[in-house]
Amino acid sequence: MEQRAEWDVAVIGAGPAGLAAANAAAAAGARTIVFERAEHPRYKTCGGGLMGASLAAVADLDRLPERDRIDAATFTLHGRREYTRRHREPLIAMVLRDEFDDALRRRAEAAGAVVRQRTAVRGVAQDSPGAAAVRLADGTEVTARAVVGADGSAGVSARHVGAEFGQVDLGLEKEIEVPASVAGEWRGRVLLDWGRRPGSYGWVFPKGDRLTVGVIATRGQGEWTKAYLSEFVARLKLSSFPVLQDSGHLTRCRTDDSPLRRGRVLVTGDAAGLLEPWTREGISFALRSGRFAGEAAAKAAVADSPAAADSALEEYVTDVHRVLVPEMRAGRAFLTAFSKHTAVFHAGLATPKGQRMFGRLSRSEITYAEIAAKPSVRRAVALLGR
Repeated sequence: MEQRAEWDVAVIGAGPAGLAAANAAAAAGARTIVFERAEHPRYKTCGGGLMGASLAAVADLDRLPERDRIDAATFTLHGRREYTRRHREPLIAMVLRDEFDDALRRRAEAAGAVVRQRTAVRGVAQDSPGAAAVRLADGTEVTARAVVGADGSAGVSARHVGAEFGQVDLGLEKEIEVPASVAGEWRGRVLLDWGRRPGSYGWVFPKGDRLTVGVIATRGQGEWTKAYLSEFVARLKLSSFPVLQDSGHLTRCRTDDSPLRRGRVLVTGDAAGLLEPWTREGISFALRSGRFAGEAAAKAAVADSPAAADSALEEYVTDVHRVLVPEMRAGRAFLTAFSKHTAVFHAGLATPKGQRMFGRLSRSEITYAEIAAKPSVRRAVALLGR
């Protein structure tokens, strides 16, 4: 006999993936609860760039808390060979994650979701048919017909499902407060610097009165990555300004066969290792996978049989493999070629064709998978990746 669940959908984690799932589930009529260990608004280490796919996913927000809209990009190779290209249409929008995530929280609550903040989750169990149990830090359990795990790659959801991660990178970041004169120099423009180590790069993202300056490289190069960030900040003559936040995080990409669900528990966003391997962009993957998970969980909650619920939840896996996995595979191929021939990519991006492709990718008018499928690109990437 199936257990009567307290909730239709329980979501663990109130970042973009979890709140996208909660919004989708609640909008579909599911009784939805979200557990978040911190309290919004809270700082989150993140570049905070919203590309076209992310902007489309949050088009229904009452107000997007953007700090800047980018239409120009500067590129450097190890700090040299600088060029800047300006685009007629905006490339990305810049947000602070504390403001952005809080806006997503309000949207989910407006749809009917209940968000319980300062509530840590210690475990997940599936001992009863028809429901899963979320065990909270105070020892109580909350049951739901489906659980969406969005608590990061090191969270309880990923462990419960058995998520496996291949590529792991270390990102370091500083939020630097700058005077109006410096902010004006960066308004509407980002900088991307290709690092000396394979696959590494640095960035400057303007956000009004502050700049987000960061670098990323393969894990295991901690001292070099710290030195890269320090040198990068000094090179840009930003060392004298106040640092509001100084933080780091690991990004983990799933392996090709990593599970996305176990029974009635789905993992999404970072908990599933869903991000683009080359740029390590994860917000669009979090928002899209979260929506897929919320929609599938809401369908499972009203299913009239265990088989129907299982089929509904499997739709999430199908959607991820249909939409997101091809982008990840293409991104991984680009990363391999980029790591071996960074200077070639730098020169290619300087061309009109390279910039058109960069602009279309940024606005999500074309995907990595679609670019990789072009015969000329496929041959070039295969050759450079050898």
